[in-house]
Amino acid sequence: LRQEYQQVTDSLDQLHGLYHAFIKARKQRGAIDFDTVETKIEFDENRKINEIVPVVRNDAHKLIEECMIAANVCAAKFLQKNRVPTLFRVHEGPKEDRLEMLYQFLGQLGISFSHKGDIPTPLDYARLLDSIKDRPDYSLIQTVLLRSLSQADYRPQNLGHYGLSLEAYGHFTSPIRRYPDLLVHRAISHLLSGGKGSDFYLQMGAMEKLGRHCSMTERRADEATR
Repeated sequence: LRQEYQQVTDSLDQLHGLYHAFIKARKQRGAIDFDTVETKIEFDENRKINEIVPVVRNDAHKLIEECMIAANVCAAKFLQKNRVPTLFRVHEGPKEDRLEMLYQFLGQLGISFSHKGDIPTPLDYARLLDSIKDRPDYSLIQTVLLRSLSQADYRPQNLGHYGLSLEAYGHFTSPIRRYPDLLVHRAISHLLSGGKGSDFYLQMGAMEKLGRHCSMTERRADEATR
């Protein structure tokens, strides 16, 4: 295969090296990496569901994900620097009541969730996940850890992304299927056309309403999927 696609192998090798640099940076900043399993539906010749099988994520999938994260960060920082109203993907830290429930659950399993501050950092979560990865009940514990976190939503105020341990994050990579991404593209296009944040057609009040609406429709879609 390398011989057949030799015109692109050098670029792919460099991209693979970049992927490893992204992974190293992710671990250093303490991003939480939940190992969730996605599934796909396979149909028979009559278009009836034959089986539901897990999707195996390899380095190619993870490489694309890291590149998408990098693009989302760049878009958010660019718009923040130029002070144009936009929607950030905001993920706050866990709330106190959810943490109490988490501590009780882990305590029943004999697991200690130690951290220095009042609220655990993303790195604390990452270290705990790494310490229990060989347990037979890992999937259950991971699910409970995930549910202890706040749900991400869309806001015009940048409050950072707790789970990814990033100071600024915007959804940029899917403008054909996600409206917040389209708004980000429109804001960037406005700036590249010589516009300023002050004359963008959507200001903070409008972005507030759009953020609440997009967050609501996302929750509604998730519930419909379940």
